[in-house]
Amino acid sequence: MSYLDELFGLTGKTALITGATRGIGADMAVALAKAGADIILVQRNTTNTDTKGRIEAVGRKADIVVCDLADAKAVGELIPSVTQTRVLDIVVNCGGIQRRHPVEVFPDNDWNEVLQVNLNTVFQITRDAGRHMLESRGGVAGAEGKEWKSNGKIINISSLVAFQGGLNVVAYAAAKHGVQGIVKSFSNGWAAKGVNVNAIAPGYIATDMNEALIADKDRSRQILERIPAGRWGTPKDFEGAIVYLASAASDYVSGECVVVDGGWMGR
Repeated sequence: MSYLDELFGLTGKTALITGATRGIGADMAVALAKAGADIILVQRNTTNTDTKGRIEAVGRKADIVVCDLADAKAVGELIPSVTQTRVLDIVVNCGGIQRRHPVEVFPDNDWNEVLQVNLNTVFQITRDAGRHMLESRGGVAGAEGKEWKSNGKIINISSLVAFQGGLNVVAYAAAKHGVQGIVKSFSNGWAAKGVNVNAIAPGYIATDMNEALIADKDRSRQILERIPAGRWGTPKDFEGAIVYLASAASDYVSGECVVVDGGWMGR
């Protein structure tokens, strides 16, 4: 095994990822596959097979598991069902929705929907996947300092609005602030037991979720002028970060958030 394979290789690992039918999630799923992992894609239905096809094209296995992330009951059944037959090494919570309204008229139903998908579901999957990883690594009873063959890795997708308030996205901002708390709290409980919990915070990325921003010529121009890199990000910009946090290279990194923003937060 080469030095880079030892650090970053994922051969023999199984990764479960939500929100991978398009955008950032799709490219992260394919990146994990290119590094050697087999992938379980959590989707609302099986009609979209684009990411599955991309993974299979690089020689890795891909399965689609149906789950509506807005349905708390279905989310609660997801990890117990999947782990009846498979051991999870990597879990990526990338699924999310966006709703935009001025804060003074932000509707209750949109608030509740965004918090369910972007926060409650992340909590449930992190909790259940981490418990499974502890059990599969013998850490449930507590084994601080124990040597592990490999760490379990949970990566939750955060956002710049975990650090800022954003405009017209109060529910999304609240959810992403909550994701940061989830990452830190679970890390405190599991870092000594073979499970790392971290986050990735995307900056302004040219994906479907930001269509409204991109279409607003004045706002889009203002955003671009502030990005030191001089461009909006693309899903490909996340391949390195996701492989790093999923691999042995990050075994001593826990409770952290890797910001991928072209320098926005440093401005």
